[in-house]
Amino acid sequence: MESEAVHIAMLLPDRRQSETALKIARGTSRLLRSLGFACVAELPLPSGRRADLVALNERGEIWIIEIKSSLEDLRADQKWPDYRAHCDRLFFAVTQDLPCEIFPPDTGLIVADGYSAHLHCEAPEHRLAAPTRKVMMLRFALAAAQRLNRLNDPQGFAES
Repeated sequence: MESEAVHIAMLLPDRRQSETALKIARGTSRLLRSLGFACVAELPLPSGRRADLVALNERGEIWIIEIKSSLEDLRADQKWPDYRAHCDRLFFAVTQDLPCEIFPPDTGLIVADGYSAHLHCEAPEHRLAAPTRKVMMLRFALAAAQRLNRLNDPQGFAES
């Protein structure tokens, strides 16, 4: 069985996130896997932004999940509308402590803890154009492969 430390490292490798955000990411990624998605955390987007979680399924659907650990986190972040250009569906993932009414109605909502999550509200679909989908799929694949390589050979990725 994979250790929790390795699992979290694959989810959020840069450790800038709060303990609450890490738990939300873990529960959300478990939900997404149960729905047939693979996830990559902190994926750089073509716009220069970085998405908290990007999920891809075998049909090529791309979801972006923006993690919000507090009301202050939501109020301080005005970047999330930019993520729409890079996904078919946009979700917020939050703890049950945050009221659902504070989130934009044109996004989906996932309520999560450190162990699981549930899809509280579906996100409306806005299909990506083929060239954008290709770019996102390549970014996803390269990031996932690089992170697996780093786990398999940590010394090979020592900072130079």
